[in-house]
Amino acid sequence: MFPSLIYETWGGYETANGATIARELVYRSNQLYDISESDMLLLANLNLKNDFDLRTAAERDAKPDELPAGVNNVWLDVLADDTTSGTANIIGLLQDPQQANIELGDGKVEEMFKLAYRQFIYLPSAQIAFGELFLSLGDENELPALFHCTTGKDRAGWAAAALLTIIGVPEEAVMEDYLRSNDYILPMYETYIQQFIDAGGYPSIAAAIFGVKEEYLNAAFDEMNTEYGSMENYFSEALGITVAQQTALRNLYLNNK
Repeated sequence: MFPSLIYETWGGYETANGATIARELVYRSNQLYDISESDMLLLANLNLKNDFDLRTAAERDAKPDELPAGVNNVWLDVLADDTTSGTANIIGLLQDPQQANIELGDGKVEEMFKLAYRQFIYLPSAQIAFGELFLSLGDENELPALFHCTTGKDRAGWAAAALLTIIGVPEEAVMEDYLRSNDYILPMYETYIQQFIDAGGYPSIAAAIFGVKEEYLNAAFDEMNTEYGSMENYFSEALGITVAQQTALRNLYLNNK
């Protein structure tokens, strides 16, 4: 139902001390399903070693990744321990706009997303998944790599925000990078958004589902800071990534050219 393959690399950002992040090491994307021939060629030209899929089993089974030959597909189910229906399944409600208005209207969908972003911090499955992801992204033998979820903005959005933060990119630039998802995704899903609205769905629901909001990412940062006090402590205490490994990760992205 939904388009595939929209990706970005965020090399070139500056850290607080003026260092520049290397380009073409890691990419963030939405789902890699039903890939066109030209998009498959684009993927092949990235020379990826690894593709990290952060989706649930249901998402993955319905739309498995399609990859160039030789790319290692790694499944890291962030929401495996989510006992609710979760935001991973929320898009299905768009098929019934009237029911969506009841279940998601009046700010309910925003609250669901904020809860999901907090789950990215405290769910055991999320800690395992993000720990494995960041350890791999800190190993130059595993790069270049791409990570994605379904729309590329929530699970993948937190992954990008956390990685930029641990490398040393200022908070304002991290949020700017996160909000850039709206520039990519909202136009890409415009047809589906308009169909939902034309069938009686609230425009605010569509915007909340397909877009990103500062309050979403802020919920994850708030949970992380409340529980761990800093990104460095989150990496070491929740994800099992030592101070030495964090330093090696920073050096990798700041020293490569």
